[in-house]
Amino acid sequence: MMDRTDIAVLPPARRWAEFAALFLATPLAMAALFGLYPLLPVVMGLAIVAWVLLRATPGFAPQELVRGPVFGEWRLIAGFAACCAALTFGLALALVPERFLEMPRYRPGLWLAIMVLYPLFSALPQELIFRSLFFRRYGPLFRNDALALAANGALFGLAHMFYMNPVTIALTCLGGLIFGWAYLRHGSFLLAVVLHSLAGQLVFTSGLGVYFYHGAIGHAP
Repeated sequence: MMDRTDIAVLPPARRWAEFAALFLATPLAMAALFGLYPLLPVVMGLAIVAWVLLRATPGFAPQELVRGPVFGEWRLIAGFAACCAALTFGLALALVPERFLEMPRYRPGLWLAIMVLYPLFSALPQELIFRSLFFRRYGPLFRNDALALAANGALFGLAHMFYMNPVTIALTCLGGLIFGWAYLRHGSFLLAVVLHSLAGQLVFTSGLGVYFYHGAIGHAP
């Protein structure tokens, strides 16, 4: 449940302008200009912007990022991992069977590096932007949590539009809904990071990473 007590502290027009710039204009510009910039520095730069805006949000305290249940919700985490594995492995077999488990089987070093680095350099900065910043600073702009969650899922998909394929956009929309729901229900940024990390690790393990690798943009099956 979002805290709406500070909705009148910052003018809504200012929040809407920031919201449009961050969650609409930026993804569209990234899609239009893709190939002209390195992706990782842009993501990290946006995460820094998110942190600055969070610190400027009335009522926000950095301790919020380490608050709430994480591994105490092991049933949720295990259930999500099982469902995500079934979905990603099934899609990999259906869409790219020649790539099924390709990375752990044939490129174990790269696979292990992704397993270790993905949570830190992909899941964490994205969750800071799309869950903590989105719901903490801009969530009160929406009439209720359900509308905010629907917008969050759609915009998370939009943020991945530069991959230029419907599989990526559909999966990230779904992921955004799940991560956003977990964040809202449990008030835990770290829980959202854990779920996002598991999803990404399973995507690259299964073989669906071909849809999420920026070098394959425009060439994915």
